[in-house]
Amino acid sequence: MSGWTDAHCHLQSHFLDTSKESGGGELGATLARAHAAGVDRVVVVGTDAASSAEALDVTKVTSPVELYATVGLHPHDAKEDLAPVAALARAGHPRLVAIGECGLDYFYEHSPRTQQRRAFSAQIALAHELDLALVVHARDAFDDLFAILLSEGVPPRTVIHCFTGTPVDAEMCLAIGCDVSIAGVVTFKNAELLREAVRLVPLDRLHVETDSPFLAPVPFRGKTNEPAHVAVVGRFVADLRDIDVETVRDATAANSARLFRFPTPSS
Repeated sequence: MSGWTDAHCHLQSHFLDTSKESGGGELGATLARAHAAGVDRVVVVGTDAASSAEALDVTKVTSPVELYATVGLHPHDAKEDLAPVAALARAGHPRLVAIGECGLDYFYEHSPRTQQRRAFSAQIALAHELDLALVVHARDAFDDLFAILLSEGVPPRTVIHCFTGTPVDAEMCLAIGCDVSIAGVVTFKNAELLREAVRLVPLDRLHVETDSPFLAPVPFRGKTNEPAHVAVVGRFVADLRDIDVETVRDATAANSARLFRFPTPSS
């Protein structure tokens, strides 16, 4: 069943072998499996200057799957200089669709919280400046995350990626104007609060993603994740909400097209 969009994945050389020496074979095989699983579009997400530049390069690969990219500074890397990422964003690449992923992660705190907050605010401003979507990472930090978004102004097209919060967190995301994107975590046995949240998100504000190569859904948990598995997430969401899987596929694909304003395939 074709028509799926993976709204968030990582296909750069840090995660896959995209080198010229290998002919990009691993990337090509990954995209071929995605296409065979019904995936039409994927968004390759940057997390620092190098991975953001690579995300843009990946979109140049010839593939049956439409490829788009984001550029951003992940909260883990918030101590790094944002300037190279901002320069990439301002260069106007035709397949650039968003700023991010950016946000706050108080679970790992690989960067100090003050630097995370500063980098997040700056990237919100960049999304406003360039009229791009904003892709947000949030872990154990929703109170500060909401405060910063409200202070800086929520960009009109903002998504909380790989949402893992509570129903209350989901309601607040929706109230301030954010969409919610669901990854394979929803299939995990200990994710009942997340499943409750997914049930209450309106279908026109919902996205599905893999966050590959991380967080493979059941029954692939523990293995390397990939965009082909986004259909597994979509089917689980459909069963959870007791609706047809085609309804989830069509709605989430349309929502991602609206959020990211995908260029035409020929661009």
